[in-house]
Amino acid sequence: MGRSVRPIPGAPALRLDPEDGGAPTVVVADVHLGLGGTPERPEGPPEGSAATLARSLRHLLEATGADRLVIAGDVKHPIVGTPPGLRRVVFGFFSELLGHGVRVEVVLGNHDVGLVPYLPREVRVHPATGAVLDGIGIFHGHTWPTNAVLRAPTLVVGHLHPGYRLAPSPDDPEGKRKCWLRVALPAPAARPRRRRRHVVRARELIVVPAFHPLAGTEALNRQRPARGRTFLYRRFLSAGVARAYLLDGTDLGVLNPPAPSPPPRSDGRAPPDR
Repeated sequence: MGRSVRPIPGAPALRLDPEDGGAPTVVVADVHLGLGGTPERPEGPPEGSAATLARSLRHLLEATGADRLVIAGDVKHPIVGTPPGLRRVVFGFFSELLGHGVRVEVVLGNHDVGLVPYLPREVRVHPATGAVLDGIGIFHGHTWPTNAVLRAPTLVVGHLHPGYRLAPSPDDPEGKRKCWLRVALPAPAARPRRRRRHVVRARELIVVPAFHPLAGTEALNRQRPARGRTFLYRRFLSAGVARAYLLDGTDLGVLNPPAPSPPPRSDGRAPPDR
């Protein structure tokens, strides 16, 4: 089934509309429940609490008429395990959404180790290698997806926390704004060099901004990607033509991000200058 894929204006969320006129699906990434939390306050600060995030998602779902939410990885913030205080926060977050009749699906991210035991049983969980949902390939972006995902015409990922640095202002001293990336991917070679090589047949990759309002942002036009986020650069962004957009739809043009740092040499010596 083909779908229309488009950002929701003013929000770090995608709307997927089926061709048959059925209810839309909302896709977000990098919710990072517990970011900024402490043992005494596992939810974190009020503006990024589970209750606030759940309320924001409910408003998006109601405004779009969507009946399904897909989280493309990093549901929680602690990378390994789920601290005891956060377990009830995670369960309560999903219970709030499920209680309003929302179908919820999760594609696991690199921060989601130990998450699954604390999810309500109604939440459908997909592995970190991704899933094809109604013709769209969705994975988090920290690990290579399955061939089935790579065959989807459009790929949706998170993980990168994409942003764009603009001129600073009194209201925004850093000038760093969340942004979307839409990457036009080249057609695959007729004959892959190696028989077992994963072939990307998708023609477009969409990188979703982090949903958590306090999550860090990569200024893709000014800085190299942080360690652990170069996978998407090397295998997708560098292979296609990336275009950046602000959340309000402003077209920032073709993005030429700084090249990732070269991997260290096996002999311990630095690579020669070029």
